[in-house]
Amino acid sequence: MIKLLHLSDLHIGKIVNEINMLSDQKYILNEILDIIKKEKPNGVLIAGDVYDKSVPSAEAVELYDNFITRLAELDTAVYIISGNHDSPERLGFCSRLIRSGNIFVDAVFNGKANKHTLCVNSKNVNIYTLPFIKPANVKAFYGGEINDYTQAVKTVLENTEIDKNAVNILAAHQFVTGTGTAVRADSENVSVGGVDNVDAAVFADFDYVALGHLHTRQSAARNVAYCGTPLKYSSSECNGKKCAVMVEIDGKDISTREIPLVPMRDMRIIKGTLRELTDTPQGNTDDYIFAVLTDEAEPIDPMGSLRSVYPNIMSLRFDNRRSKSNADIQLAKITNKTPVQLFAEFYEMQNNIELTKEQADLVKSIFACMEEEQ
Repeated sequence: MIKLLHLSDLHIGKIVNEINMLSDQKYILNEILDIIKKEKPNGVLIAGDVYDKSVPSAEAVELYDNFITRLAELDTAVYIISGNHDSPERLGFCSRLIRSGNIFVDAVFNGKANKHTLCVNSKNVNIYTLPFIKPANVKAFYGGEINDYTQAVKTVLENTEIDKNAVNILAAHQFVTGTGTAVRADSENVSVGGVDNVDAAVFADFDYVALGHLHTRQSAARNVAYCGTPLKYSSSECNGKKCAVMVEIDGKDISTREIPLVPMRDMRIIKGTLRELTDTPQGNTDDYIFAVLTDEAEPIDPMGSLRSVYPNIMSLRFDNRRSKSNADIQLAKITNKTPVQLFAEFYEMQNNIELTKEQADLVKSIFACMEEEQ
């Protein structure tokens, strides 16, 4: 049996609500190293978004360097691709040099999915790596009409030699949709209208596709899956659990199992009056907390009172009659306006300038076309 550990979206250097997550990331990366020591996978797939920013901080680079150095000591092949948050050139720095340590960093797109053959006890698995791509990246290599993400990925794979009789694994970083609705997290970068989605059908030649990009563990198709982030990065992820995914290959049979990841601090939502939350603390007070206060009368310095009990509180909001009334008023304002009016207000808010007549006419025509298509 050949074992591959599927990871993605480390987002090293991530800052959530002005709190630097580096210490939590160091903890979870050490936990992942312990899992690798125990499980002894033959390969590790890191499917993009290694860093949270294209120009990571010195501390983030140091943490990644320490992690990769320790990975190289564990006698397992490592395959890393860049995601939309990464700078391909920075992530790929010294990639040819570290291949001697069985670390394969395919960060810069070269027109195809790169093929690596992993041999274990005379049994081979082909591992293909495809960094995050946009239609323009693919068009630069092949020209023609490549205007959407599905066509872009399809074109790349059509120009990649794939032995359909072998076991083929792909690591990729895209927004892939298949059966069902994708679960999105607030910590992701979401494109309006899902214009960046890739149809899962383009991956039919692969036995398993290890995806990065979405932050929640889920499947896009039978053989296409996201492992999610190793840590929670938004309040929308509070009710979920994080895991690494072990892919087990026995001939052409492939199975997966989730290995739970337990953070140094959990991320939770707590709800109640200020007195309830401070007099009777809920759970581990060192966790990252999103507090929802139900007091009808706004207390004096509620954030200060909460922080004295929950030092890592991330945000505070109210859920009472006043907040619900304000929400109803805002909804009524939106409901009574046309899509064109709402777009014009949004544009002015973002740019501090009104739409020109030409721009307004263009927006009207676009919305009119959309209504006709419906």
